Amino acid sequence: MTAVFGGSFNPVHLGHTGLASWMVVHGYADKVWLMVSPRNPLKADASLAGERLRLGWTQMACEGIAGVTASDFEFTLPRPSYTWQTLTALRRAYPGEDFALAIGADNWLCFDRWARHDWILRNFFLLVYPREGYPLYASVGHSSPPPPYAHGVTFMPAPLFPISSTEIRRRLRRGEPCDGLLAPQVQDAIIRDGAYRP
Repeated sequence: MTAVFGGSFNPVHLGHTGLASWMVVHGYADKVWLMVSPRNPLKADASLAGERLRLGWTQMACEGIAGVTASDFEFTLPRPSYTWQTLTALRRAYPGEDFALAIGADNWLCFDRWARHDWILRNFFLLVYPREGYPLYASVGHSSPPPPYAHGVTFMPAPLFPISSTEIRRRLRRGEPCDGLLAPQVQDAIIRDGAYRP
């Protein structure tokens, strides 16, 4: 099974790749695709680096991590693309692949407000990972989701990776190092690319 782990990855950090690797190592997925979200033309965000830069950094971050790759699949879709549209397109493009959607506990708490969330639950597995500050995971235990989502939803006992892209951008703007937060090659590339400068 391939887990789709989507995000802006602005920038990709060791928490993202650490979680993705953990899913593969512990058998929750055979592969994890870090699905880089393109810039939404309807939402201006000055802090969002260019999509090709973010994709390149994510590709660098995945180097040498078994089963984990960066994907630009959403770049080919009409924008903005909702998750159900991305999953539909993935199923059409890769008919022999089984896909699961990896989301954080924060998103699980509001999943009923996602577009066509009921369709996603009927057609795809969900892998929910813990997020700091969201008690849902601890309250339901390591593997049993609350009703009515008993089928196809797995709560993963993954470790917390308390690394913030917002804090990383703040450090980079101040010219501070991000050792232990970013892969060294990614930190070098971000500085070289001149991203997140004040």
